[in-house]
Amino acid sequence: MPTPKRKAGLLHGARVYLSGPMDFVASRTAEKQFGWRNRVSQFLQAMDVTVFDPWFKPDVRGLHEYGREDVKSGDRIKDIWTFAGGKKGAQARSWCARQFWETLHIDLRMVDASDFSISYCPTNIYSVGTPHEIITATLQHKPVLFVSPPIVFPTLHKLRKHLEKDAAGAALLRQLESEIPIKENPRGIPSLWYIPLVGGENFFDGFGFASYRKRFGWHTDIPLDQHERDFPPKRPLLPFVEKLNRRLPKRWDRKLNRFVADDDWLLWDFSNQRTPGKRVETIRK
Repeated sequence: MPTPKRKAGLLHGARVYLSGPMDFVASRTAEKQFGWRNRVSQFLQAMDVTVFDPWFKPDVRGLHEYGREDVKSGDRIKDIWTFAGGKKGAQARSWCARQFWETLHIDLRMVDASDFSISYCPTNIYSVGTPHEIITATLQHKPVLFVSPPIVFPTLHKLRKHLEKDAAGAALLRQLESEIPIKENPRGIPSLWYIPLVGGENFFDGFGFASYRKRFGWHTDIPLDQHERDFPPKRPLLPFVEKLNRRLPKRWDRKLNRFVADDDWLLWDFSNQRTPGKRVETIRK
């Protein structure tokens, strides 16, 4: 008996870009092998979604290895970088810019080719590429699903307690906090600039991995698992995306004071055989 075909959801054939810090994470190696992108990719691919992951860039015809980024590529550029003046300094900086241009180019092209983006933006990690990608998607009226988790430093609190009777050590710790700076964000409030940029209904305080671990075989813990056990997401991303596969989300209209259709969600349907595409003909005969 033939296997019944699975009904395609709204995300069938959609393309999604996974945006988030890559350079200033604790470990680029761990992030590439065990980071959030691996799980989210698996989750999306089960819905027949094409995933653009900057750790695993697509092949470019005729340009072998164009824009490829490994865990050491940034280190090589940083080794060459200099603020020195003159010809040698200019040559070094020009080389650095050219080396990373390919990465910047292909990542932004993946944003261009996507229907929407998922961005993981913890407020304790410095990032420049991620805001650039978010702004690019927003200018193209593409939805950005933005994850901003709670940020706390339990080890910092333990160290403070440990140094309570050490005046010199406590003073050094306070100085360190002001120099880095170390700023907790227990409510996961995103940078205020992002709020009007992304839109109020597209913010999430976690992924909600726990509910999907058995289904996808995520048996090995990653740091985010413990974090989400300590701070269970109130608005997790994955259930939202699962619902999105069945029904398009709405946005809040302040003037009408109600939810309305969100026309940023343009998911192309190229499988409709009843209305085939038309060829654009030249006006010059």
